[in-house]
Amino acid sequence: MAPKSPQRKSPRGQKSTSGKKKQKPVVPANEEEEPVNMESMGHPEIYPLVLTTKTQEIFNCRIDEDITDEIPYKLIKKEDIFEDLRNRAAVSDFHPIKKIVQQYPGNELLLVYDKDFKYGLNFYIIGTEEGKENYLNATEVPEEQEEHKELIPEETYTYTPPVSKPWVSLGSEKEIEEESVKKSTKQVTYMISRKRSDFGAPISFSDQNASSVKDAYVECTAYPDKNFTLKQLERNVGMQAIPQVKDTSTQTKWTYPKNASTQYYSREFSEEEKERVGQSKSLTDFLNNVSTSVEIALQQNEIMNLFTADWKSLAEEEGTFGDKTDTHLKEYQSFTDLHSQTEKMITCVSWHPAIYGLIAVSVAVRLPFEDRVHFSGKLLLQPSLILFWSFSDPIHPQLMLESPDDIFCFKFCPSDPNIIAGGCMNGQIVLWDITAHADRIENIKAGGSGSKKAMLKPMFLLEPDSNKEAMYIRHCAVSSIENGHKNVVTDIHWLADTFEINRLGYVFENRSEISCQLVTCSADCTICFWDIRPQKTLTQPTEKKKEESIEIPLDAPSTFLHLDLSWKPLTKMKLSKGETNLDHCPTKISLSEDQLLSKIPDKILTQTKVVEMNPYQNLEAGLANLLKPIDDFCTKFFVGTEEGEVLYTDWKMERDPDTGRMMAKKPMCLYSGHDGVVHTVQRSPFYNDIILTVGGWNVAIWKEGVTAGPLLQSCCAAKRYTSGHWSLTRPSVFYIGREDGYVDIWDLLEKTHEPAQSQNICMTMITYIKPWTFSAKQQFIAIADYYGTLHILEIPWTLSHPSTNEVSSVNYYFEREVKHLEYVEQRKSIREQEKKEMELEIEKKKHKTYQKSKEQIEAELKMDYESYLELEKTILINLGLTKVPEMVSHMETI
Repeated sequence: MAPKSPQRKSPRGQKSTSGKKKQKPVVPANEEEEPVNMESMGHPEIYPLVLTTKTQEIFNCRIDEDITDEIPYKLIKKEDIFEDLRNRAAVSDFHPIKKIVQQYPGNELLLVYDKDFKYGLNFYIIGTEEGKENYLNATEVPEEQEEHKELIPEETYTYTPPVSKPWVSLGSEKEIEEESVKKSTKQVTYMISRKRSDFGAPISFSDQNASSVKDAYVECTAYPDKNFTLKQLERNVGMQAIPQVKDTSTQTKWTYPKNASTQYYSREFSEEEKERVGQSKSLTDFLNNVSTSVEIALQQNEIMNLFTADWKSLAEEEGTFGDKTDTHLKEYQSFTDLHSQTEKMITCVSWHPAIYGLIAVSVAVRLPFEDRVHFSGKLLLQPSLILFWSFSDPIHPQLMLESPDDIFCFKFCPSDPNIIAGGCMNGQIVLWDITAHADRIENIKAGGSGSKKAMLKPMFLLEPDSNKEAMYIRHCAVSSIENGHKNVVTDIHWLADTFEINRLGYVFENRSEISCQLVTCSADCTICFWDIRPQKTLTQPTEKKKEESIEIPLDAPSTFLHLDLSWKPLTKMKLSKGETNLDHCPTKISLSEDQLLSKIPDKILTQTKVVEMNPYQNLEAGLANLLKPIDDFCTKFFVGTEEGEVLYTDWKMERDPDTGRMMAKKPMCLYSGHDGVVHTVQRSPFYNDIILTVGGWNVAIWKEGVTAGPLLQSCCAAKRYTSGHWSLTRPSVFYIGREDGYVDIWDLLEKTHEPAQSQNICMTMITYIKPWTFSAKQQFIAIADYYGTLHILEIPWTLSHPSTNEVSSVNYYFEREVKHLEYVEQRKSIREQEKKEMELEIEKKKHKTYQKSKEQIEAELKMDYESYLELEKTILINLGLTKVPEMVSHMETI
């Protein structure tokens, strides 16, 4: 069957727009199709064709090997083409021009490579002898022309400026006038007036019920206006014809499956056939030929495994950088309180220090201060809770801790995780004791000896019926409203069990070896220290009667009953701004690592003894008389303020020389590092003197003891930063939350001027970030948002496993930044000294007096006298009192 010729388009390159498609005439199998030539382009002797790679190899006309840009043609004999047509028949690439080859008078045809596809295909044949001669001779013409061009002198070009001509109208102004837009409607003019007495009069606006006043509400309904109907005169429409496309699918009919089996016997040679084949020469030759290769293959299989992945063997098991899929946080689980009737946000997140898969979150109503005051009556009827979520049940909270007001921050006690302290929106401090609900947590000891650590089950186990009803736990104690904070408590921390402080801020050893003191900061510009032990104070009998008359709720634990509604801060300090009467408003605080961190894994053993004896049940009075002071204890700490400032101050009190009262010391260092509220002040878990602060639109890293400024301060971001946290396993990584729902992941070993990567977590503001290490191979990070959803994400391998020298590399980076700050301070002092010296030299030049000789003084006086005479001459001439000759004679007499 003859191959189809390529389709031709219309002269303008457009397809026919008629309704029916034109059918192509059917070519009979016995008739050959006429070859296509380039007669339309003025070259009837050229016949384009396509040569495949196989055809190019047969005729030795391979592109870029046999045919190049210098020699783009090949002479092919007619006999070779006829031989190819006999061998491959219609499959041959020369079959479309078979008739042209047969009619060609010469013995060799010229095949030309069409590199630019000028004639549509990659090759073309010249079908006439005249055309072949013209093409072969034309290749030599350019070289001769170039020789002649060198002999022809270049003509000089003369510029002729354009000459203005009169305008000749050809009718284009009518088309412009028709196409121009003209106003078709009349302009309406309105005049509004009022009395002269109303100008400048005060105006008062008030709300008005539209339904109660007549003609106060007028409905403007839409209706078609015939006066403004537009008639469409012209429309530009584009059309393109496309082939009809139809999608079809088919499915084999499913039949009922049946079990079927068959058995057959193998075909075997007879004894005679076996003997004949075994003695045949073909079998002997075959075995001799393949025996060597089979032996080599067997040896290779014994030496090495051919199926091992070589690329995986070359890769390291623990690398600092991985694929993109390994660097992103992966969604693991999410928690949302579906039973809450009001819209709430998450204010604080804390993982349980001893139980896997248990996390606590505090929620607060999403209302500004004015609306909170307005709806305060309704808010009192709704419970303020801390929710305990478990990985085993993402829908129902396992525990709910009640509080008198919304909780803004809370912390687990490092000595006993069953004791929880939180700060409320109204400034109160709340204590909970969940020891009575410890039976809901099952512990399994690792061994019989008490020296071994306790092993916990990797789940928060509950009874089958306990999920049906939520368990509410009432608080044990609430601080006094009159003596505590007056505004929202922004941060809270437990002091370590190794020390305690007195009212003046001096540090003593803690003999009880349990954490009994707290530190809080509030928006009322105060920092308070609290002691949960009963104080040694004399109480009046009337107060005792009042305490006896108070009824204790049945569901409230009596652990901290002595503190309820009478708990006062041990000491209170304010951060003064110096000469003014204003105080700094603290939002976050960070004590040293020794004060905050406690060895929780060693404390897990105490959880097994809770049932026998709880150390918080019988607390002795704090601050005994015979306590050993700790002299070399660091009492300085960092504070982040609402104005974006970072303070470095001391909690020890000092006596005011004017009034004689004990008051807080002035801040030793004050930095304006942020342009907004500071949301995070946290020390690095690897370096005790490195602090991360997040606030406003930037991030800063500080070093304790360096007063020149921050080691690292980022540029202003596009979105405001709302939270941050250090990585627990990599010293160079920290996470920053933004108000647009993104998390910026910083890696100081990769980039120090911008985040290493950013990942979208939610669609609203991120309010809190808290990572947690489950095991050496698995880490999680909890991210809370403004809509009350808690996202649990799994940290990838590259962000959780440090490199071999990462701690020393980051430490070297911090030391280098410290040296840079010292160099900058040194250059500043040198510049100031140079500036002072330059000012002194300028002053010396201004007041420098020169000693003049007698001759210089006489010369100056003579010059002054001559200038005086010249001035006298000009004045007299201008006044007309003397003439020029007289003045000259007068000068001669002088």
